[in-house]
Amino acid sequence: MKEIASIRQLSLWIFLIPFIAVNTCLLISTNYELFADSFLKVDAIGRSEFTIPYIDGSLSISRASRTFPQYLVFKPGMVCTSILLCIYWYKNNSVVNQFKNETNKKNAFMVFGILSAIFLVIHSILLGVETDIKFFKFLRRVVLLSFIIFEIVAQTMLVLNFYKLKKQINIYFNLSVLKLKIILVSILIVVAVLSVPILITSGNVHLKHGLEWNYFIGVILFYLLTRFFWKKT
Repeated sequence: MKEIASIRQLSLWIFLIPFIAVNTCLLISTNYELFADSFLKVDAIGRSEFTIPYIDGSLSISRASRTFPQYLVFKPGMVCTSILLCIYWYKNNSVVNQFKNETNKKNAFMVFGILSAIFLVIHSILLGVETDIKFFKFLRRVVLLSFIIFEIVAQTMLVLNFYKLKKQINIYFNLSVLKLKIILVSILIVVAVLSVPILITSGNVHLKHGLEWNYFIGVILFYLLTRFFWKKT
């Protein structure tokens, strides 16, 4: 199936582009002195001493990405990822419909997946826009939270669809990878629920930042697993 081959390619780029973009921003932040005498001089807010935020949580993704020149990497990267996500969810919808012998059905996972991609674009556009308007700051948080919720819901629904079809289509995919995806999605859901009390209270800044970086890896790891989920056709 052409769609499966296309999904395998898309999934790899959906993992690589945001991973490279975010970590490039991190490298720029922690090596800001390299750009001191150039037109790419790093904004003071975006500078940081050496840190491994996945472990120590000393720097947030927002701070590492929202100022010049990091946003020149982050924003295009997120926009490209969002476009690929829309295509990814549309093609998965087509594949599921073919396996179910249905036509033109808009499965819920596709709707949630495309909406999550739209929220990601909005978030990347709003990131770095400085304002004292409280509603605008609240809106940015809502957009980011909506992206995370819709993304996890879409991933969960897609995994459940393939799990229900596993006996019919197991010649096309690796069951062991499907189980890994189920475990990953379950962990993301549990971590999200357990993190709510931490996120809504003040303090624990480093813990929140560490959760942010590692949760980001967990979300995009879903797409790397997709690369190995489908067998070559």
